[in-house]
Amino acid sequence: MTGFRMLAALALAIPAPLAAQALSPDEATRIDALVTKTLADTGVPSASIAVVRGGRIVLAKAYGKQSEAAKPADAAAPYQIASISKQFTAAALLLLEDDGKLSLDDTVAKYLPGITGGDRITLRQLLSHTSGLRDYWPQDFSFKAMATPVTPQGIVDRWAKAPLDFQPGQQWQYSNTGYVVAGMIAEKVSGQPLMQLLQTRIFAPLGIRALDQDGAVGPGFPQGYGRFALGPVHAETPAASGWLYAAGQLSMSAQDLARWDIARLNRTLLAPDDWTAQETPVRLADGSTNGYGLGVSTGTQNGRRFVEHSGEAVGFLSENIVFPDDKAAIVVLTNSWFSDATSRIAGGLQAIVLPPPTASAEDQAALPRARRLYDQLRSGTLDRTLLTEDANFYFTPRAQADYRTSLAALGEPTAFVQTGRTRLRGGFVNRTFRVTYPNRTLSVSTYAEPNGAQRFEQFLVAPVQ
Repeated sequence: MTGFRMLAALALAIPAPLAAQALSPDEATRIDALVTKTLADTGVPSASIAVVRGGRIVLAKAYGKQSEAAKPADAAAPYQIASISKQFTAAALLLLEDDGKLSLDDTVAKYLPGITGGDRITLRQLLSHTSGLRDYWPQDFSFKAMATPVTPQGIVDRWAKAPLDFQPGQQWQYSNTGYVVAGMIAEKVSGQPLMQLLQTRIFAPLGIRALDQDGAVGPGFPQGYGRFALGPVHAETPAASGWLYAAGQLSMSAQDLARWDIARLNRTLLAPDDWTAQETPVRLADGSTNGYGLGVSTGTQNGRRFVEHSGEAVGFLSENIVFPDDKAAIVVLTNSWFSDATSRIAGGLQAIVLPPPTASAEDQAALPRARRLYDQLRSGTLDRTLLTEDANFYFTPRAQADYRTSLAALGEPTAFVQTGRTRLRGGFVNRTFRVTYPNRTLSVSTYAEPNGAQRFEQFLVAPVQ
């Protein structure tokens, strides 16, 4: 069930949020072709997708075979979203904190006895995978015990009472066990089953149809599929009841999950500070972070901020990505747990429905300057007026010779583009570029003066692959 500041005026500029416009005929055609081809290429039986643009759902559509019953794919059919459920469990605890019934900085022992390290593990550490509790389902297959029904207490007794994998707060390690403990605490302090709590506080207010995945099996529901290596695709036997619980128990359609994404974009239902708390990366004792907050991963890719989580259940893979600055979101649900179809579709949808990041005027001007110096280095015609004193010191005769010999041998680049964000460091403007050749990719790291001269303080080339 695994599922991943100083931009100033020099950062890669992102266009203003898209209007909530319907898909154009060309976009719709490209999406149909993307999903249809991906399913055909991978053998994945079906996919259900939703696209949010400008803060509203502009597409909800299903493709392929959702079960052995010969029926058209239904966009309203609930797929198992697995670990995407974690953000709902985390939201439940945030709501209970707002009610004054708990604090995320309370220890587990305050609510549940017998948990290893419970007197030191906080609820926040449960939700951020920094508790040290051993994960009960690290495998990407259904292990032997999952053929037998289990209770949350049964999971806790076997895994949450084992020795810790590390001291709380010292490391990050994905732990479904931590979320089972969190769900049990939510039930204890609220006096309600977790599904009832979520239904009352989240799903009903947002008009979301959500089911416990244990009940979303059989006729009328999408069937999960698998395969062994390159063998035939076969229907999977679902896990026995109880195994996903607060770590991944929900089934819903792509369009229903998109309704939750819209609440996140608009900061509705939860208090704004709760949304912020969920999306704030938790730091380890040494100050480091991998971007994970409370049930979601956060970060920036190609200059665009995202909030994301994926999910894996027996026979199902899912992806949910929210782009706050664009008022956009993408949901992809598939009924298989093999191949890269889910991520391939999600990436393709981003390319179709989101505008590409637009370089600032400064970045647009910097690109040809960097390309000019790169071409000089590979041809051995370095113009030293383009370099600062320190950069001139770096480019000794030996350095120039090695740059010329090694780069000239690669021939003409097929692409030279800026990657990542522009930032300030040490009084210089830092940019990185990717240089592509038919059989090689290089990275160029540059520091340039921020004034009108804009000479290079650094121009380093390194292999990427």
